[in-house]
Amino acid sequence: MPPLTDRKWSDAGGAATASLPATGTRPGAHAGRGSQDGLGKTERTDAWWLVPVSQAIGLVVLIGYANYAAILGAAHHEYTGAGRNYLSPFYSPYIRPAWLPGWLSPALLILIFPLGFRATCYYYRKAYYRVFFADPVACAVGEARSKGYCGELKFPFVLQNLHRYFLYAALAFLVVLWWDVIKAFTFHDSQGAAQFGVGGGSLAILASTGLLTLYTFSCHSLRHLIGGKLDCFSCVAAGGPRLQAWRGVSALNGHHMGFAWWSLAAVCFADLYVRMCSMGVFHDPILMTIHAFDMPLSPFGP
Repeated sequence: MPPLTDRKWSDAGGAATASLPATGTRPGAHAGRGSQDGLGKTERTDAWWLVPVSQAIGLVVLIGYANYAAILGAAHHEYTGAGRNYLSPFYSPYIRPAWLPGWLSPALLILIFPLGFRATCYYYRKAYYRVFFADPVACAVGEARSKGYCGELKFPFVLQNLHRYFLYAALAFLVVLWWDVIKAFTFHDSQGAAQFGVGGGSLAILASTGLLTLYTFSCHSLRHLIGGKLDCFSCVAAGGPRLQAWRGVSALNGHHMGFAWWSLAAVCFADLYVRMCSMGVFHDPILMTIHAFDMPLSPFGP
């Protein structure tokens, strides 16, 4: 621990000193080499650059494809051939009002909410701050700026505080996306009768929505809302169920980074699959179809 005399503190009345930022202290003699060395300088001997480089490549590829699909790929956002109904998750819910210009993709009307949820996500902030802003690029590695971190107090970074509100929108979107899963598993035969079916697109959309659900339910803000802000579960209404829910979300929260990457990749893959089917690049295989009235009433027979 550094000696307390080297730190700057607020006065006895709680007012911060003139040199003390509102959110903390500036780095001093014990802040570490990373805040004093030049950009990229370090005494580390491991391949510290491997993780940020991999993250940069992943973000550029996946976000680049997502922008292409949302802005330029509206012509093939859905596949309805052979009684199937696959909708790209980038276009769900599909909203195209009459006043929308023909050259403007309808995806842009709804993607602001899932985009805002990811852009303000605590994990993604860590990832793109490091790989795109070098702030810092890695632990114990010199960073671009020499001034201390004073919090996200200025525009546009102050907008990161909207993460909780984007979470509410993401939870509402999940209801729509699970309805798309139901439609993806509902096929129609030549007479128009509905039947349960499984195709390649059904599985792609299920994987996309399932991983998006895990990513959303592992959110740090959701964990805080459910019980992270409580000191005593037995002192509040429905404390027992809230404790169990908090434990479940906490277990998911430990894998939030993995869900963040896998869900983003799954959404892009689902859109690509629907797009390839719509363009006729390949034919969607039907793995199973079951007429509802042909299903046995019990596993032992009709």
